[in-house]
Amino acid sequence: MANPPPRPIGSLYLHVPFCASKCGYCAFYSEASNGDLINRYIGALTRELEMVAADLKPRTIFFGGGTPSMLNLRQWKQILGTMDRLGLTGAAEWTVECNPATVSLDKARLLRAAGVNRLSLGVQSFDPALLDRLGRVHTRQMAFKSFDTLRKAGFDNLNLDLMFAIPGQTLQVWRETLQEATAMGCEHLSSYEVTYEEDTPLYAQLQAGEVSEDPDLACAMYEELVEHAAAAGLTRYEISNFARDRAAPPRTPATRIPSHACRHNVNYWRGGSFYGLGPSATSYVRGVRTKNWSNTPLYCEQIERGRRAIESQEELTPLARAGETAAFGLRMAAGWPFAEFRRITGHELPGEWGGDMARLSEQGWGRLTRDRFRLTPLGMRFADAAAELFLRS
Repeated sequence: MANPPPRPIGSLYLHVPFCASKCGYCAFYSEASNGDLINRYIGALTRELEMVAADLKPRTIFFGGGTPSMLNLRQWKQILGTMDRLGLTGAAEWTVECNPATVSLDKARLLRAAGVNRLSLGVQSFDPALLDRLGRVHTRQMAFKSFDTLRKAGFDNLNLDLMFAIPGQTLQVWRETLQEATAMGCEHLSSYEVTYEEDTPLYAQLQAGEVSEDPDLACAMYEELVEHAAAAGLTRYEISNFARDRAAPPRTPATRIPSHACRHNVNYWRGGSFYGLGPSATSYVRGVRTKNWSNTPLYCEQIERGRRAIESQEELTPLARAGETAAFGLRMAAGWPFAEFRRITGHELPGEWGGDMARLSEQGWGRLTRDRFRLTPLGMRFADAAAELFLRS
């Protein structure tokens, strides 16, 4: 008897690598906009969509970057028309990342009409000096105006991206940023500590002694974030992500994922499969990880020749894959229900990783119960170190 065909993949990521200018802290693959290259990229992206469409039935879609909102109406219509023709629209959650400087009502309405129902606005800060330090092209006024524009276009699920531990940022300025952000009434808040990635201008400034790191201040800012978000009715469901919950009581249990959580990212943290399209995008499909070339002309050239633009491919052993899934899942406040981990990986978390969970619990970083393991609030602050214990070769 023949095996049934595999179920189509339910998550789709599309990388738009263009920005108005490169931010000083950014280590993602992105580049300054170029009209001819953007048009060539659009053609290649739609062709890559055609290559994988038969194995896709998206429940979540995420356009990231770069700055997807930089694309003009004609370019968006080309992408959206292709997706509609291929039966790739209608996802339960469809996110597009936006920059406040590139949001317009016409563009927002076009996306909303196509089925996009969640937008992520890269605010980072409301402080003019810090925006300049980060190399952002928008002003604080643009951030407020863009948020109002998206509401006017009919979006009722908006995320704000913020950054803390920015050089020159004080705890008081951070408090004011959080107050302004939550007063806007967003459904989701993502907030990330500035990291000094090699090959970025910010890293060069650190090496030259022009800026310095302050771990104690960063910790204080993170604690302020957690407390302020909770007071504003936003539940932390992942280390740096907070969301509102329609159906929950005033204080959502840590084991519950709130209704406005980003389902696309939850799929990552739960070890789910996904297709990633566009330059530098990573796919993880049925245990095989592939990565596209981080070079837009080369990406386009490969696609134009009728083949996927894949630079590398890796297939982990089942145990290594399970360990990686365990590590990623610890980022979530809900941790790992043992039954769910068994369903996803085929492995027993208490069996292979029982000693690691016991060690983390003894040092106050973990909480082990009969049917679940999760990190404590202290453990979540050091989640990367905790996660390393679960990796297997």
